[in-house]
Amino acid sequence: MIPTRDDAYQLLTEHTKNPNLIKHGLCVEAAMRHYARLFDGDEELWAVTGLIHDFDYEEHPSLEEHPFAGVEILRELDYPDEIIDAVLGHADHTGVPRLSQMAKALYAVDELSGFIVAVALIRPSKDIREVPVKSVTKKFKDKAFCRAVSREEMSEGAEAIDMPMKEHVGHVLAALQSIAEELGLAGD
Repeated sequence: MIPTRDDAYQLLTEHTKNPNLIKHGLCVEAAMRHYARLFDGDEELWAVTGLIHDFDYEEHPSLEEHPFAGVEILRELDYPDEIIDAVLGHADHTGVPRLSQMAKALYAVDELSGFIVAVALIRPSKDIREVPVKSVTKKFKDKAFCRAVSREEMSEGAEAIDMPMKEHVGHVLAALQSIAEELGLAGD
């Protein structure tokens, strides 16, 4: 049985208090919904996976703990193996291969979602709906911008879903633009 969106949101907010981490979950949820439609996946399954993929990060931020601590909670709650495998696979350090299209999509949208939000935040308007694909791809090449975000991981994510980076950026950007209000990125 797939947990409901309400169940997943409750799990996220029970373990995550930082509003930016909650917004990250919302970003990845929106991007996963978008890709589920594009790839004929189960939209609710993909969305729930995106929403909860980092729910344990605030409490367990180390590589030794995240996402392993969260996965134990998911197992106790009887979350489907497909969700658990995708959550484990979204982080390279777990060594869990991404075998399903959903797991590949989660990996592909995770870092890119945060990167796109960062691009929106440096715009004077702070309106993600005004961010063109070109601005994101330009910042992608700027190694000083969001230095901690791995360009290699973002590129590998696009490759994993067999999509050119520019097209991938366009899809994730459109997904995030659709929830601009929820993200607080609808302008000043």
